[in-house]
Amino acid sequence: MSKKVFLRRKEVNNHLPKAVQAEAVTKLSSVFVNRQPLKGITPKEEKELMTELLDVSPEHVDWPKHSKRFWADMTIPVGFTGVELEVGVHEDSSPISIMDYLKYKFAIKHPHVALTKEEMEKDFNKRFYIQDLNREDKVKNTQIQFKKDADKEFIKLSANVKNMKRVLRLLSNTNPDRMTDEQVENALYEIKDSKTKQFLKIAKDKNLEIKAEIEEMVTASVLRKIGNQIIFIDEVLGDTLEDTVVFLKDKKNSGTLTILRAKLKELSI
Repeated sequence: MSKKVFLRRKEVNNHLPKAVQAEAVTKLSSVFVNRQPLKGITPKEEKELMTELLDVSPEHVDWPKHSKRFWADMTIPVGFTGVELEVGVHEDSSPISIMDYLKYKFAIKHPHVALTKEEMEKDFNKRFYIQDLNREDKVKNTQIQFKKDADKEFIKLSANVKNMKRVLRLLSNTNPDRMTDEQVENALYEIKDSKTKQFLKIAKDKNLEIKAEIEEMVTASVLRKIGNQIIFIDEVLGDTLEDTVVFLKDKKNSGTLTILRAKLKELSI
């Protein structure tokens, strides 16, 4: 099945006219790793795919030398509009275009190539990126689904102020008990849109209630938090919030949980 991707280069802002920059070509050239040219595929794949490209057969004594030369000479000129590569495969998994496939495999392993434009822009050493429109569509669709799920969870939470406060307590450094119901709802709505994944993870957490209760105890100084550790008087209940949940849900520690809840209730009166 056919599949097209593009190898694109980083735009360089300089004093040259745009027309000249557009005509310029930047080459993605071979690099050496451990004194050997970077290879895009395994030796087994080389023998399967490169037999028709090299002058000798895989069984020939000179095969390694020819293979090394092939990868050492690998160069992909990348113009202003990028390079289109056919990376699809037939039903038997053989590449539709062997050379394009090899260039693609070489590029994605190259230290100067990022898998996305965003990754390239964050890394000074990356000068090229792979644009995969199918992958981009999937990412966008996933983001849309996240947004839809988040909206559903928000509607459920908004029916109960106590639940909204629980989620907000775990998602922010604010104390929801000092906020009006409207402020809690507005703050949670903003977080839903800005931290969608975190919002969903916490909103769907089966331990939401006890986690929020622990954070409430920390806020009220019933418990202390040093780093990630949660401490009651001099006893470490857990090295993380998750550990503390496990500790307090253990039936043998029900006495400690009862004491903590009683202290929190005293402070809230």
